[in-house]
Amino acid sequence: MIGDLTKAGQKLMVVQGGWHGLGNTRFKSSTNRAPRQTTPGKPGEQRDLKLEMKVLADVGLLGLPNAGKSTFIRSVSAAKPKVADYPFTTLVPNLGVVSVDRWKSFVIADIPGLIEGASDGAGLGIRFLKHLSRTRLLLHLVDMAPLDDTSAPDAAEVIVSELTKFSPALAERDRWLVLNKCDQILEEEHEERVKEIVDRLEWTGPVYVISAIAKEGTERLTRDIMRYLEDRADRLAADPVFKAELAELDQQIEDEARAQLQALDDQRALRRSGVKSVHDIGDDDWDEEDVDDEDGPEIIYVRD
Repeated sequence: MIGDLTKAGQKLMVVQGGWHGLGNTRFKSSTNRAPRQTTPGKPGEQRDLKLEMKVLADVGLLGLPNAGKSTFIRSVSAAKPKVADYPFTTLVPNLGVVSVDRWKSFVIADIPGLIEGASDGAGLGIRFLKHLSRTRLLLHLVDMAPLDDTSAPDAAEVIVSELTKFSPALAERDRWLVLNKCDQILEEEHEERVKEIVDRLEWTGPVYVISAIAKEGTERLTRDIMRYLEDRADRLAADPVFKAELAELDQQIEDEARAQLQALDDQRALRRSGVKSVHDIGDDDWDEEDVDDEDGPEIIYVRD
């Protein structure tokens, strides 16, 4: 990595530009009114660069498609992401500024929903998990009343599993469990559904039950988030050990996310070129006589 621009107005030189030539006006004088002298310029450096943009947000949203992430960000901020009664409506990250008090606010990021197998490249969400690497807090949204055949505990487990596969360090980031769409089930069923999900995940962190569309429980949640961010900032300023630990975790998340995305890009490049990766070769690709030859040459299969 050449550099990282994280602040407004920050600059970074990635290549040296060329030197401009001098035109004839540079040689004009009182005795030489029409100079014909010029000097040639010199070419600059050339490099192929990969520019990677990451959104900077305080809070990131995690969840399956149709878990209510976009509805939540619409209900607590002025952002207007697309919402619909079908999954995969969010195709790009969305940012919203949440104002808690007159002079207090934080930024929340909504990314496309994760699906099972996302860590292996399925769906869109894995491409945008990198945007959550610099968040201070993750909100894991779970649909309490899914319309399909899936159960809420199963949906919650999928997100935890895919997040851990993508980056074990990112899974260690502070994360709160937010159970959404509580208005879709009877009130007397809330406690049982919450207990079912918490027990399945063996969850010990904060748990919130909300209805984003009805704005039920959202104000308490946003105020608790603001309080958490303020306490975190105060501890960073007062505790150098805590600050160093967070810096180490942030760097580990960056490294793991970059390695995972690069591996997915390499796999796609191999598939486009028709070359099979060693990890993609199945048992049917080997002859019986080659199975026992562990010291034999590596074979790369090319599609005709």
